[in-house]
Amino acid sequence: MFRANHNMASSSNGEKMADLTIRTLIDRVSSGDIRIPAFQRDFVWEPDQVAFLIDSIYKNFPIGTVVFWQTDERLKTEKKLGSFELPPPRRDYPVNYVLDGQQRITSLFSVFQLDLQPTDSTWVDIYFDMDAADNPQDSSFVALEASEVDLERHFPISTFFSSVEYRKATNDIGNDRVALVDEVQAKFKEYRIQNQTFETQDRNEVAIVFERINRAGTELDLFALLAAWSWSDDFDLIEKFGELRDKISEHGYEELTDERDLQLRTCAAVITGETSPNKIFDLQGDDIRSRFVEIESGILGAIDFLKRELGVVHFRMLPFPGILVPLSTFFATDMADGVNYTDKQKEKIIRWFWRSVFTRRFSADVSERQANDIREMLALRRDENHDFRFPTFEIKFDFRKARFSAGNANSKATVLMLVNRKPHSFISGAAIDASKVLKKGSRHEFHHIFPRRFLEGQGHELREINSIANICFLTRSDNNTIKAKSPSEYFNGMSEGNRDQYLEEALCEYRDGTRTYDEFLECRSKRLIELAHKLAGVALPP
Repeated sequence: MFRANHNMASSSNGEKMADLTIRTLIDRVSSGDIRIPAFQRDFVWEPDQVAFLIDSIYKNFPIGTVVFWQTDERLKTEKKLGSFELPPPRRDYPVNYVLDGQQRITSLFSVFQLDLQPTDSTWVDIYFDMDAADNPQDSSFVALEASEVDLERHFPISTFFSSVEYRKATNDIGNDRVALVDEVQAKFKEYRIQNQTFETQDRNEVAIVFERINRAGTELDLFALLAAWSWSDDFDLIEKFGELRDKISEHGYEELTDERDLQLRTCAAVITGETSPNKIFDLQGDDIRSRFVEIESGILGAIDFLKRELGVVHFRMLPFPGILVPLSTFFATDMADGVNYTDKQKEKIIRWFWRSVFTRRFSADVSERQANDIREMLALRRDENHDFRFPTFEIKFDFRKARFSAGNANSKATVLMLVNRKPHSFISGAAIDASKVLKKGSRHEFHHIFPRRFLEGQGHELREINSIANICFLTRSDNNTIKAKSPSEYFNGMSEGNRDQYLEEALCEYRDGTRTYDEFLECRSKRLIELAHKLAGVALPP
């Protein structure tokens, strides 16, 4: 049941509920009733953001609805509320986990509570500026370090909900200022926070609310949510993936460990064969614990295959990370020596990989496609002669019209095609080190075959110049040597003994130097299309 709390509004069952006052909010947090689940991100607001929130309340502006998940079941892992360790809740009472509004709740509690001691000294108090102009635009509240406070001007609003402390603070200011501060205090005592309470023990229902809040722009951590539900005294999912990080890093895939959605999908894929949000939230802690060895071996086996058979030597080279999920299920096993694949299995997986890349199969709506490919992978593992149902092949991007960008999937696909041809830089003949391709600061870079400055001199637009079909590997020094020379000029400067080989590796020809730029783009696009079909094991259309 989703219960919306508005001013004395009735819920669907007729129960009357008042909005949440700031005083009530502080008391509920202090009593351990309101808690921060492990899947929430950390408190990240800066002091000025907190002061802005306080000013919005002072001006009676809405600050949005907070959402709680009420449950009888305590999560095994929880977070602090900002700088405060929360007390345990009362026994036999449900607890309310914050699904949305953590930054606001933490800010209000930290500003006004006086009972708990912070665990660190990072908090900066908020003060009412009694000399501030009273207008809708400018804030009347400031965040100040203790050394910046002028008590004749700055009133400590942390005293607003403690009659004793408030009386002490007002004793130090004149009567006219007391009247002003009394009016300010009253606004905070009267302010009502809209809130909704989601009551359920069903994790699938929580998942739906959780996902919808996520879509609205709130950054929540699905991985940490699953970790909270799978935790036990001898198993911590976050810790397990932390240990796996070291093994993955040895393979050059350390960035994979930051892709938590991918890790969640892999867990669900190995255990259930599907990767939809419902399947993820149906996962049981015991299943994850008992099958984590398979999950680990699946990920490492997939990485090893990508490196060895496809030249994807580090994570950033992978055009679509979602490819890892079905591939991991093929290699998931509890056998110590892993899964040994045959030539037939290797050939089919390679064809599946390239078809998935060129059709952009895992660019969106991946759950159903992953589930289908997981079934195919498991069938292929059982029988190398399985008639693998490949995705229908159609290259979903235009090599000529698409623009090159190192982080773009289409560009990565093209780079990967060329890396598999073991290319050399045109002038020096330096071999391209695939382990450095697409890595920040690499000395092996991507440059234009028809140089940018040369084309600009001919009046070509940047959009045309940066065509994927105009990109090849060149070391920085070779690119500096070429500068604005035409291809016909610098091709002639290449070593004749290796020129044809180096050009062919880059899907170029010596004759390209005599072509117009448009003619060259047309020719090289056709070569890229031919190579894509060859890699995917698909005949060119007539």
